Amino acid sequence: MNVDMSLPPSLNTCPEVECTQTASGVGLITLRRPRALNALNLPMVRALTAALLAWKEDASVHAVAIRGSHKEGDFGAFCAGGDIRFFHQAALAGDPALEDFFTEEYALNHLVFTYPKPYVAFMDGIVMGGGMGISQGSRCRIVTERTRMAMPETHIGLFPDVGGGHFLGRCPGVLGEYLALTGEVMHAEQALTAGLADVALPAASLPAAWEALQQVKAGTPAAWAQAWHQWLQEQGAKFGPGRAGVPGSGAEGQGSGWLPTEVAQAFAEPSVGAILASLNTAHTPASLHAAQTLRQRSPLMLHVALEQVRRARQLSLADDLRMERDLVRHCFHPHHLGRSPAHSETVEGIRALAVDKDHQPRWNPATLEEVTPDMVEPFFASPWPAHAHPLRALA
Repeated sequence: MNVDMSLPPSLNTCPEVECTQTASGVGLITLRRPRALNALNLPMVRALTAALLAWKEDASVHAVAIRGSHKEGDFGAFCAGGDIRFFHQAALAGDPALEDFFTEEYALNHLVFTYPKPYVAFMDGIVMGGGMGISQGSRCRIVTERTRMAMPETHIGLFPDVGGGHFLGRCPGVLGEYLALTGEVMHAEQALTAGLADVALPAASLPAAWEALQQVKAGTPAAWAQAWHQWLQEQGAKFGPGRAGVPGSGAEGQGSGWLPTEVAQAFAEPSVGAILASLNTAHTPASLHAAQTLRQRSPLMLHVALEQVRRARQLSLADDLRMERDLVRHCFHPHHLGRSPAHSETVEGIRALAVDKDHQPRWNPATLEEVTPDMVEPFFASPWPAHAHPLRALA
């Protein structure tokens, strides 16, 4: 590795985020929290932000690459999301760091999506939730046969955040609705078809690819991107059709990706109740599997997630992230439901999955039929005036 040891010490303040800069002009990031599958905490978010901002302004840096280490090596587990145990503890303790986490994480997501230099994400192994937030904005999203990709937030009574409304809303057809509500896990081929990955490489070739991008000779970010693309072609990498850049209605004109027709037709329905009814009526293995999955999720947050993805199709990235910041505030402070943070759907979902691990969440309401518009609509009302919004500076 051709590493420039003059890297400012300020870029390595967090031991769980290793940052190096090569003499050839590439910033390298390795997430080193393998025991937690590189789940993001606040120090990691801050370290990532500091590195990207420094390299953004450094004319000698032409590109950035990020990977996640595994217990057995430098690849194998990209990022499993945010640190949900911290979410649970902070919500119960009233820790203001929880607010800081989401504000700074979403600002980091925006930085990745708008980064002016090539950003290469090695999305090997687990890529979920917050891991999607630091990779979906990448210009080169690499997946492997080990990739397991998902936005599983409804499993813990949350919604697909970190810009999920933006990138899921741009999947073909109603695939975004399906992924948002079910949290279904995708493999590499499905991710390529969904427009959520760009390139597939064998996992065994990742060390060589990591080394090769450091050897690219280019004087500008554009020249670097072209040379890197050429290297990938020479290796026989499989390229996907590319990301869908224009959101559609969700049901028309884009096909349905890899969804079976009856499932796609169901998720085009106008409400969660209608989706579930359509899935049950179709009565195929795929539709019944989807229906069973929905019945395990928080009925309230299914309604919120469906509305989120459909609203996001009409929003810019910055406005979507602001909406999601509003949503997550209400998730942990559901005052409009007359509940404390301890009795929120999200805290209950995390308890059942990761704390007590009984996998028996006590959702409230318990059924889809009990959810009313008065429960859902206030999630989309911002708790802050526009001039005081935590993400007001995003453009």
